[in-house]
Amino acid sequence: MGTFYIEQFGCRATQADGAAIERQLREQGSVMAADAASADVVVLNTCTVTAAADTQARDAIRKIHAANPSTRIIVTGCYAQRAPEELAALAGVSVVVGNSHKPQIPKLLHSIVRTQAQASALSIVGVERDSRSSQDDLPARILTGDIFHLTEVLVAPVLGGEGNHTRPTLKIQDGCNSRCSFCVIPFVRGKSRSLPLKTVLSELRRLTDSGFREIVLSGINLGTYGRDLFPQVEFLDLLERILGETPVERLRISSIEPLDVTQDLIRLFASSDRIAPHFHMPLQSASDRMLAAMHRWYRAEHYARRVELIHEHLPNAALGADVIAGFPGETEADHAASLDFIKSRPFTYLHVFSYSSRPGTKAAALAGQLPGQTIKQRARELRALADSKSTAFRQSQVGRTLRVLTLRRDPEDICHTPALSENYLTVRLPVSVPPNHFLEATVSHVGDNRVFATPLESPALSLSSDS
Repeated sequence: MGTFYIEQFGCRATQADGAAIERQLREQGSVMAADAASADVVVLNTCTVTAAADTQARDAIRKIHAANPSTRIIVTGCYAQRAPEELAALAGVSVVVGNSHKPQIPKLLHSIVRTQAQASALSIVGVERDSRSSQDDLPARILTGDIFHLTEVLVAPVLGGEGNHTRPTLKIQDGCNSRCSFCVIPFVRGKSRSLPLKTVLSELRRLTDSGFREIVLSGINLGTYGRDLFPQVEFLDLLERILGETPVERLRISSIEPLDVTQDLIRLFASSDRIAPHFHMPLQSASDRMLAAMHRWYRAEHYARRVELIHEHLPNAALGADVIAGFPGETEADHAASLDFIKSRPFTYLHVFSYSSRPGTKAAALAGQLPGQTIKQRARELRALADSKSTAFRQSQVGRTLRVLTLRRDPEDICHTPALSENYLTVRLPVSVPPNHFLEATVSHVGDNRVFATPLESPALSLSSDS
């Protein structure tokens, strides 16, 4: 059935899609190649949240094609849904598959591999050509459709996808009904839709039965999970059902909108050691004027109250945020408001995005587009602040005992095993332990932006292989 390789870009939801594609391809008999250059077909799973993400995808296509011109490339994901013709024009691309047609990828890969094996002049689009013609001369096939007609999570029922990850991501929601003025994602993901509750529970059981101990729930707008189901299911109810009806040892929640972080949700997190104390709430700006222009339906005081509640109930929780630098019309005062807001609150990390105009969004047509240098400078200031907040959080954990899950070891660091704590710290343990083991470890010191911890278990319990 040929070999394949998947190159991933973008958010956890996109990565979950890629893992599901990998699972489907393996189930049909295809073999995962060691790298892109040795694969018969490369599936490039793209993001389009920024112009930089688009550039990264195009550069990857050119690099793959230059390394091995005989490798066929299938481009899918959000960029493929938004601008398929742009991608189809690149050398080496055989098929562009929008999010609307992702389930067809296994069949397409089979068709490409069969064509290669037969060494025929029959192209993937079914047009007979002279045998002397190069396959590179053939136009790439485009498969896209109306994303808003979709009513199901596309990867069901083959979800989650284990791949080579210690912590699999289970995408339980896709699409978004909000219309933030800067965001193109609703137009490439479609309307909000949820995986049925029974399917979520069965997939979590399948993953835990397979040996996975931490599972990440993801979605495009995760807090809206279940509102499209009949009967409706609230996100809080879903979490309670997961805790009551599955054996998952640690559940981690990906990004969730601030208005969906309720008092009851925070209390549930605080009441269970099976939910990681980790909140990632997009902030974007702490200027109310900018939030209104962004069509964000909260104000800085609403966000601040959520932060206070989290810190009150879970003082050592991880607290992350997305922040946009240089949104159209942003003044120095608006930027300063974001800096001051972040400085005065217990954020543990930030994802800083330089504003990028996205075709078709309302923000792209706004007056007051800022010069690139201004945007870069403000992004640098936000990232410097993020570094100082992260450093302070790491230092605050010295002496604390954390429950950590061991991860795959870095071949270049044979002296340590990396592990992830419940509050999202990657720590280094001075022992050799295989991945996917829970340990209690006390943070001993911090240095060079790294956290070091000592397991409480006897070193005799440490295992020496990575199997």
